[in-house]
Amino acid sequence: MKTWTIADRGLVLMQGDLTTMRVDAIVNAANSRLAGGGGVDGAIHAAAGHDLLQAACREIVADIGSLPAGQAVITPGFNLPAEHIIHTVGPIWRGGSENEPGKLRNAYLNSLKLAHAHNLKTIAFPAISCGVYGYPVEQAAQIALTALREGLEQGLVEEASMVLHGDAAYETWLKIADTIL
Repeated sequence: MKTWTIADRGLVLMQGDLTTMRVDAIVNAANSRLAGGGGVDGAIHAAAGHDLLQAACREIVADIGSLPAGQAVITPGFNLPAEHIIHTVGPIWRGGSENEPGKLRNAYLNSLKLAHAHNLKTIAFPAISCGVYGYPVEQAAQIALTALREGLEQGLVEEASMVLHGDAAYETWLKIADTIL
């Protein structure tokens, strides 16, 4: 684990299980229908209580239709240690020609803005779009860490954590963080 101080706020980079984080909100790398799935999304649904979380997500989808990439919504955390789950949709990597960097940046910033709107102070993120959505990890890390730094400078939260899975991901993100933070 490594921590940086940005505008008297903390940015944490760590390995771990997002579903066990004791923070005000964890971020779910959701699909546009908030339907659950594999990877981080599936793990969050399982730990939160699949039926409870799906009922909350269905209410949101009934109201908005689907969640576009880069946008964010919030639900209770149900059975998680985190009080809330912020669901955001990262872009599917298509080579960078469909504004994937802007959509990924917005996924992080809009999650931070939603946390701020709900007076949440601590938030933990997965590596959005780096799994089945195929975003190149080094590019995603640079975009994500820059967006988190910006959000911390704006005072949107007191602490933002990146919770990464595995040594390779952690080492890659740490290398990028050391160059831009």
